[in-house]
Amino acid sequence: MKVVILAGGKGTRISEYTNLIPKPMVPIGNFPIIWHIMKIYAHYGFKDFVVALGYKSEVIKDYFIKFNSLNSDFTVDLSSGKIEIHQNKSLDWKVTLVDTGEETMTGGRLKRLKNYLKEDTFMLTYGDGLADINIKDLLDFHFANKKLVTMTAVRPSARFGELELKSNLITSFKEKPQLKDGWINGGFFVMEPEFIDLINDDNEMLERKPLEIAAKNNQLIAFKHESFWQCMDNKRDLENLQNLWKENPPWILK
Repeated sequence: MKVVILAGGKGTRISEYTNLIPKPMVPIGNFPIIWHIMKIYAHYGFKDFVVALGYKSEVIKDYFIKFNSLNSDFTVDLSSGKIEIHQNKSLDWKVTLVDTGEETMTGGRLKRLKNYLKEDTFMLTYGDGLADINIKDLLDFHFANKKLVTMTAVRPSARFGELELKSNLITSFKEKPQLKDGWINGGFFVMEPEFIDLINDDNEMLERKPLEIAAKNNQLIAFKHESFWQCMDNKRDLENLQNLWKENPPWILK
């Protein structure tokens, strides 16, 4: 099953870093946050990634092109150009990098990936959020409930989009209002391919009309995740994640 990562936004609220690099490339420890996100999925055996690029796409492309050399020990014979690898730390991941346009909205980015996803169920998340989520439990929940979209619902401080729930069924989705019950969009979606047909064009935000329609049609359900979740929305969030990395990062699953 393919994992879509939305990695094309400009990250303006953390511009002290994103003036030079795209938000998914902001490092936590020795690795960019997109690597940490991929590790969560790879832990559960999901290693086929489709990354929707936009702002400074060349930086992310360059990182993955050079990934093996950046993460291996080797000797270069400068006279011949021969490279001898001493310790290969490569990963068995497949990463498809798709330029979806610098100004394209989140829904539009997903629509541009339709040909890469074919007609299969897929997972999707944002390029700036980490969690100790059990991906297999998430998938089991999705298939058991047979809805068009499963969204992971989390409960951090009140500053994100609000979900209204009846049992686990999402009856309303509103982006960033005053919270009522505390549940918000935490990313880590599972989606059926038909959901993409609800997206009109590049100007459509995933979090607006497409998910609102799914909720109205009783086709959007919440997988409640009450353990660790943290996005990297601003400098304070980044510092928190960097401090956790130095201690015992809860999103690195063992």
